[in-house]
Amino acid sequence: MMTDPFQPFEWALAHGRTLTLGPDGRLMAIINVTPDSFSDGGRYDGTEAAVAQALKCLEDGAAILDIGGESTRPGAATVTAAEEQDRVLPVISALASRADAIISVDTYRAETARLAIAAGAHIINDVHGLQREPDLAGVAAATGAGLCIMHTGRDREKRADVVDDQYYFLERSLEIAAAAGVERRRIVLDPGFGFAKDTGENVALMARFDELSGFGLPVLAGTSRKRFLGAITGREAPERDAATAATTALLRMAGAAVFRVHDVAINRDALLVADAMLATKRNMPGRPGKENRP
Repeated sequence: MMTDPFQPFEWALAHGRTLTLGPDGRLMAIINVTPDSFSDGGRYDGTEAAVAQALKCLEDGAAILDIGGESTRPGAATVTAAEEQDRVLPVISALASRADAIISVDTYRAETARLAIAAGAHIINDVHGLQREPDLAGVAAATGAGLCIMHTGRDREKRADVVDDQYYFLERSLEIAAAAGVERRRIVLDPGFGFAKDTGENVALMARFDELSGFGLPVLAGTSRKRFLGAITGREAPERDAATAATTALLRMAGAAVFRVHDVAINRDALLVADAMLATKRNMPGRPGKENRP
């Protein structure tokens, strides 16, 4: 059933927090506590640097801080659970004590997620859509965490149609969440731009983004500095923020609720313009003179 993505949705999170999605776009800031992320590897590889960057992102307009300890770029080195936890848990604890921020942990590991929520995180962001460690769904249910479930095409046979594959994969993820007792009011979906998708598939997914409203859940867009934007613009990863902001405005108009970005300030401006247009459009009773035009 297609739903109106601009109607209020109270996203229920851990520790009794909520975040209203729908009427206004929300920004999720990427805080990579890793030495090898594709666009900012090593810049915030340490607790103090990561915390300082996170606090700056809050000042720039981020609603959510997404803390990750393992790079998800193709070919990135795998880290152990202990290494991941050593990277993210001190940052989450510091932010929980120093700012009234909504904090997300970018992990597919159930134990890391459990410890992160205990340290003060509110959201679990799983790039494997609960299909690598299904026990993560149980952690979300037990802790009351918000859950971001991402689509990926990695390590499996994809369906030919890009939107059909979204429904094929994410419906299975939602079954896992429901079986574990995760309430739908705690779930946001992510179509996984760039994850085993070529440039044509990513652009097609943008063009057909409104079809994802059939899930009846808010959708997060994560296009920031992705390779397909480089293929379109010819720019290297650190120079793709303008292109990212363009996708933010376009996907907001198509119904995206949350935007996971590196550069918060430029995307905040893009969202403000898009939301101003959407608000004006919602308040228009009609278009004067339209009936007199050919």
